[in-house]
Amino acid sequence: MSTCKKTRAEATSVVSSDRLSSLPPKIKGNVLSRLDVREAVRTSTLSSTWRDAWTNMPKISLRDGNFTRTRFVTLVDMVLALHMGTIEEFDISSEKSYHDEFARWMLMLSRRSPRSVTIKLNSGPRYKISSCVFSIGDLKFLQLENCIISLPRAFQGFKSLTYLSLNNFSSTDRNIQNLISFCPVLKDLILTTFEGINQLNIQAPKLEYLRVYGDFEDINLEAPNLKVAILYLGHQAKAYQSVPIVHDKENHIKKSLGGLSEIKILGITGSFMKYLSKGRILTKLPSVFTRLENIYLNICFWDRRQVFAAYSLFQNAPNLKKLAVWVRMVVNPLPPSITHSMFLVFATPYELLFLLFLQSYPSSTWDQCQARILEHTLQMQMDHLVTASV
Repeated sequence: MSTCKKTRAEATSVVSSDRLSSLPPKIKGNVLSRLDVREAVRTSTLSSTWRDAWTNMPKISLRDGNFTRTRFVTLVDMVLALHMGTIEEFDISSEKSYHDEFARWMLMLSRRSPRSVTIKLNSGPRYKISSCVFSIGDLKFLQLENCIISLPRAFQGFKSLTYLSLNNFSSTDRNIQNLISFCPVLKDLILTTFEGINQLNIQAPKLEYLRVYGDFEDINLEAPNLKVAILYLGHQAKAYQSVPIVHDKENHIKKSLGGLSEIKILGITGSFMKYLSKGRILTKLPSVFTRLENIYLNICFWDRRQVFAAYSLFQNAPNLKKLAVWVRMVVNPLPPSITHSMFLVFATPYELLFLLFLQSYPSSTWDQCQARILEHTLQMQMDHLVTASV
């Protein structure tokens, strides 16, 4: 390269460097947010103009990875103590235990008024979420794992929170009920693998998506705008193991799902269908699921009450288009003409109901099943159903 060209290249490099260095602190912070936190901090050695640039990073993601425990603690302490701006998103995850430092980190974090917080510290016993976290008034996104939820008495709610995900946690009926009900604009709620909750009460007027995966005794949903619900009840739950009471006049479909007037997609998995089949089974419910188009159902065909509870659900979904059924256990083998495939696609609701009743009446003959199914099919109009699979 000639001396002239080399000089021009160096000049261009200097100009580009000056342009980057002259960027506003907020833009520098946005640029550095795309780097690993450790690399972003190292940019402080580039020049005096970059010395504090990383302290304006709006997004902070911390992973202990190959760090020793001591070095990771030092990094987190430094980032939270020296950060100067608002932390829009804070994300920390680790495979090591940091119980001694956790309360200190949460206190420093709460002073930065984050909008989004994700905490996944999955090593060791559950972490108790500090009361200062529940004082973050501008929080919009909260995802916690391996934690204990205990609300402080002064908790005023998360007025801006739209997304809440709790996994592998312990709490109480009242704490979870208050946490949810004090989030007036909550739209997405995920509760998975929890302990200490028997009566799960969810009151969320703006909720649109719900996923529950755990063991509980009872559930009440007051979510008039809910569009998607995936409900799983563990096989160890008392609600699954309890025997239906003969004179129980309460209808659990009405109690749990009756207020979901906007529901479009409903997933009933695990042993939740057994819970719905307890008590009185109504052919016609006071509330009709006029917007329900997709049902994903896990059912035991040998449990006659579950079959009739499913029938009650279908009867009250006049616009159902897609039905998928997973069989947990089949007692009575079906004829080879039906069991030729693991997935069975039925052309008509008649054939689907025939399979349901064949399994719920294992001693029935084909003629008897056909007579029963014809009787119920005449009562149940499902011409709107497009696909049904088992």
